[in-house]
Amino acid sequence: MTSLHQAWAALQPRLKILEAVPFSSEHWSLLERLHANFNDREAHTHLPLLIARFRKAASKAIHEQAKQFNDVQTVAVDDNWLAEKFGGGASDTMANYVRLYNDDVDEMMGILVPSARYRKGHYSYGKFTVPQPHGLHTDHSAEDPDSAGEPICIARIETLGTHYVAGDSKAYDPETQSMLNALRYWITVPEGEPEAILDELLKRQTLKTIPVNRVMLMVAGNGSENTQVTQHIAARPPAGGLHSAFLQRQFKLA
Repeated sequence: MTSLHQAWAALQPRLKILEAVPFSSEHWSLLERLHANFNDREAHTHLPLLIARFRKAASKAIHEQAKQFNDVQTVAVDDNWLAEKFGGGASDTMANYVRLYNDDVDEMMGILVPSARYRKGHYSYGKFTVPQPHGLHTDHSAEDPDSAGEPICIARIETLGTHYVAGDSKAYDPETQSMLNALRYWITVPEGEPEAILDELLKRQTLKTIPVNRVMLMVAGNGSENTQVTQHIAARPPAGGLHSAFLQRQFKLA
């Protein structure tokens, strides 16, 4: 057993609302590569990677809290967040769960990518009603267009999984690239309307879906040729909307 295996095995007692998942030998090989060099582009083509599950009681409680709101609340986890949410004595139930999530993710990333340092994050919760995604996108790293990839962990609670482009996004044929552009900009292309293309790419498994109540390790970044950033798109809520919560925590590399 390597030191990375040992550190991961010893992690669980320190986690508060998450459960670290056991990895297959294939995933351990991938993690060893990312541990040594997070910007291993070929390794990036195998992400997103499931690294943790929410404990059932936590996912249920977070969902129940999200159901208290009939619009979407979005909160940035910036330099003022701790003081605003925890400095005045008032209780903020969702912020409390997000703080536990953040602490757990930091523990995991300290093992998997030791050079990771917190950059930014946000969370959203409430009733999601927008009938279409805001477009296939990547989460920005530093605002340097040539910046390399950086780790990002996301989770969706109970409903509305997130779709992502599977495999090497630059290896798809021109027709598929055109279809992905339809989703990226939510426009009509020769292959069809974006709504139909979304359904088709899900059927083909060009787009796969991140399961709910899981923490996924992905890649944020801008336009570096040497980086395979994770392209993803929010699942569409049905008519009438669905209550959910979304948590995101992004890191820079020291």
